[in-house]
Amino acid sequence: MTLAMTWDEWAAHDAVGLAQRVRAGDVTPAELAAQVAAGIARTNGALDAVVQVFEDVVADPLADGLRPDGVFAGVPWLMKDLGPTLKGRLQEFGSMLMQGHRPAQDSFLTGRIRHAGLNILGRTTTPEFGVCSAVENALHVTRNPWDTAYTTNGSSAGTAAMVAAGVLPMAHATDGGGSIRIPAGAAGHIGLKVSRGVFSLAPGLSDLSGLVSIQGCHSRTVRDTATFVDHCRGGAPGEFMPFWSPPEPYAELIRRDPPPLRIALSHEWGDHRATPHFVAELERAGRFLEGLGHRVEWKLPPLDFRAAFAAQTTCYISNFAQVIAGHLARLGLERPPADLLEPINIKIWEAGLHTSYTERAAMQAQFNGTSRAFGAFFEDWDIVLTPVTALPTPKVGTTDYLTSSTNPSVHDWFDHLWQNFAYTPLANLCGLPAISLPLATQESGLPLGIQAQARQANDGLLLQLAAQAERALGGRWNDGRRPRVHVAGDDRAGQAFRNGD
Repeated sequence: MTLAMTWDEWAAHDAVGLAQRVRAGDVTPAELAAQVAAGIARTNGALDAVVQVFEDVVADPLADGLRPDGVFAGVPWLMKDLGPTLKGRLQEFGSMLMQGHRPAQDSFLTGRIRHAGLNILGRTTTPEFGVCSAVENALHVTRNPWDTAYTTNGSSAGTAAMVAAGVLPMAHATDGGGSIRIPAGAAGHIGLKVSRGVFSLAPGLSDLSGLVSIQGCHSRTVRDTATFVDHCRGGAPGEFMPFWSPPEPYAELIRRDPPPLRIALSHEWGDHRATPHFVAELERAGRFLEGLGHRVEWKLPPLDFRAAFAAQTTCYISNFAQVIAGHLARLGLERPPADLLEPINIKIWEAGLHTSYTERAAMQAQFNGTSRAFGAFFEDWDIVLTPVTALPTPKVGTTDYLTSSTNPSVHDWFDHLWQNFAYTPLANLCGLPAISLPLATQESGLPLGIQAQARQANDGLLLQLAAQAERALGGRWNDGRRPRVHVAGDDRAGQAFRNGD
């Protein structure tokens, strides 16, 4: 098969760049779709990151309602296997329990994505219901393109692997406690969790009922993320929460550097600490930003971290229990079958199904207190900078953070989770924007994301800072390195796929 571009040429484009090529008449949406399908075939054997390719949409990009005159002009897009629904298409949540599930309608955000000119042509892997830190179960084992002995973290695992491997420049991700930022950090690209009131969860949920869940993307350039937010934001009719827009599109805003910012470095969040190497990398990233004209100091937000982590545990257990209960009711089951649902998710269902209003009210009171404390902190500081995780990315086979864990206590399992993933969930709890940027490296050689958080609705400031850093680096995130498994790479796995072309 003859492709429209060489792989090196393909990897040099972001989504905005590909759209420009389409509008110039150099390539067609069908040629872009064929290139992505070939890229999946080339890498997925090593990464196990794509659940399904929609062959009919590869053959005809207009088959599912794509608007070709949208800003992305037919650029291919993969949807994580949970979140926005596609009418009649499989959505299986990474779970044996959900095999064969076909939603009856599109989500509102699905329509926005198509209207923006993105061509949805497949599904990426996720752990069961997006609960745990990596995709590693009977259905899929998703591996990190930088080193396939490691996971990508999660839960937007398949998306992280495909974007890092250069298969496509941007893809869908979701974030209920870090699931955009954590895998973006481990895979070496950009992951923005927006504030509340940006992306719709309609019609099944809203910001009010979803509470901590956010939609978004992984990308390799700041302008791709900014353009995606600009063109896919907005609420459906009847949304509970107000949806807001900035005074200027982010794609315009990021062309200017931000003013000098007050940046707080922090890693001692309650009982949780980053490894010495991660602290050193955080400090190095802080010096880099200081060199761009910002004031950088060590400063800890004055929060009751233990109470905040306890409240978010209550939120996750009770929210996920209701999700599982809803699917059990739809399937006519009284309880989760042990062979179809993973052990920790069964424990979550058992522990959270009958959470009382009193418990939820106490949880929401703690959310309020934590949000107010962050609000006061951001009166004096513009950004708080942390590592994305406290501990190194696990190798494949590490079961501690998986929902297949045999831990007898679901609360102990969550407490263990926070030891590694302490820095991301509070942004979900408070509705804050946060972004992971590939500014550091783990001792294993894997990327290490550095997270910047800001006050509510200051998403644009995070993107401005990210764009300033990108310009200062000459666009060379990760020092210009590529992962071992890459569509244009020379790794053994890639060579094996080339030999089979």
